[in-house]
Amino acid sequence: MHKLHIDNSFTNALPKDPINENFTRPVTDAAYSLATPVPFKKASLIHISKLAKELGFSEEEINGEEFLQLFTGQHLYPKTESYAMAYAGHQFGNWAGQLGDGRAINLFEIVHKEQRWAFQLKGAGPTPYSRRGDGLAVLRSSIREHLCSEAMHHLGIPTTRSLSLALSGEEVLRDMMYDGNTAYEKGAVVCRVAPSFIRFGNFELAAAQGENNLLKKLTDYTISTFFTHIKSSGKEAYLEFFKQVTDRTLEMIMHWQRVGFVHGVMNTDNMSILGLTIDYGPYGWLEPYDHGWTPNTTDRQHKRYRYGAQPEIGLWNLLQLANALFPLIEDSTALQEILDNYKTNYQVQYLETMMNKLGLYHTDKDDRDLMQNLEESLHLHETDMTIFYRELCKINSKTDIIEAFKIISIAFYNFPKLVEQHKKTWMEWLESYRIRLQFDLEQSPLDRYAFAKARTQKMNNINPRYVLRNYISQLVIDEADKGNYELLHDVYKMLQHPYTEQPEFEKWYALRPDWARSKVGCSMLSCSS
Repeated sequence: MHKLHIDNSFTNALPKDPINENFTRPVTDAAYSLATPVPFKKASLIHISKLAKELGFSEEEINGEEFLQLFTGQHLYPKTESYAMAYAGHQFGNWAGQLGDGRAINLFEIVHKEQRWAFQLKGAGPTPYSRRGDGLAVLRSSIREHLCSEAMHHLGIPTTRSLSLALSGEEVLRDMMYDGNTAYEKGAVVCRVAPSFIRFGNFELAAAQGENNLLKKLTDYTISTFFTHIKSSGKEAYLEFFKQVTDRTLEMIMHWQRVGFVHGVMNTDNMSILGLTIDYGPYGWLEPYDHGWTPNTTDRQHKRYRYGAQPEIGLWNLLQLANALFPLIEDSTALQEILDNYKTNYQVQYLETMMNKLGLYHTDKDDRDLMQNLEESLHLHETDMTIFYRELCKINSKTDIIEAFKIISIAFYNFPKLVEQHKKTWMEWLESYRIRLQFDLEQSPLDRYAFAKARTQKMNNINPRYVLRNYISQLVIDEADKGNYELLHDVYKMLQHPYTEQPEFEKWYALRPDWARSKVGCSMLSCSS
């Protein structure tokens, strides 16, 4: 294997837990603890993403024994120490105390083409933060993380990446739905890659333990390494840092809302300080459009992390980060102003996002009413979000209203049961939409043909044709459980071009099948990995 440009900035800059033994324990005044992966001697790679070549690995290296051993944890890269990060967090709104990397072991950082990348194995064994867990992961959750992180990247959404997916060669005991029905499943290891895996919870732990010196070191390191454009110092630098984190977090969540992605577990320990989507557990994609939907069985009763609440939860989590950073800033008014700006910026970005999704160019005083009426209509009858917005580009100001309704009707689940009043409401909205498109056309310097072409392209660049629906993931999992990875490769190929017409994958541009409505893994999931 070619020599990697190792640059372990995190461990070089921050204090290590003085205890080197790997056993579960409270850790204080340290940013990380040493932890060595379990050497799975029967491990085998079953999929490697294109990220490998983007990071400079050749085809020969990817297929080599050294790559396998390195990214399944059998051997460490020379002169490196693997470790687990220390962090805390609020889980479902409650303070959970010390958490940390209980199922993730960080291998090293590299610099490739002036970009920093940290490599982390998920499911490689226990760490000092595993609490009562075994530190392992199963194939089903690993497939979901591997595919979704790459799918999100190709959708243009800030995310951690996935380099490789491997079988550990061992079985893992899991209670998938937390209902007392434990069973052995195939173990797996995912190699996750990101500029950094630092979370809100890293700062929360230092603040909660009163370790202000560690809090300052961690914040200074994060700014100097990942927010290099911040040139001020002291309080001003920390406020600018918090503002940048706030902006990145909102940007990420607005992307989630745009494509109908529901994270499912927006705990503060699952929030990246870089505004990356991180920790793909019981996530899901809106199929029937529903602001109240969450894929997480654990959240079934209160639905804290439902689709419609994600922007609000982002703000709540940022408030917890503000509390953690307060000892460095000691200015609640300045911090509150940044949080208030989040609310204002959300309204601006929501309008911009919806303008793009609807293919609108010029603002109009009635736009918010048009959008509000659309959201209400989408809730009237089960309507597939992805298909609805993708089909909407086929309607223009001259489209016959009956034809317009026919176009969007393929997005309706159980169309025969659409009641007449709901159809009437849809027809009224479509008429308003046609009038609105005519207004836009009249403001444009383009002729009707050029305008229609530009608008279609605009909409198709923001409304994906293909997303990783849960039932697709489940089909991949079912096949992989049998040792067949052909579907895994096909779905991965499709997900690389989510905005493009792909005739060979047309079968995936369809409503969720009825059998998936209540099937475990398709409609609701747990955090069990």
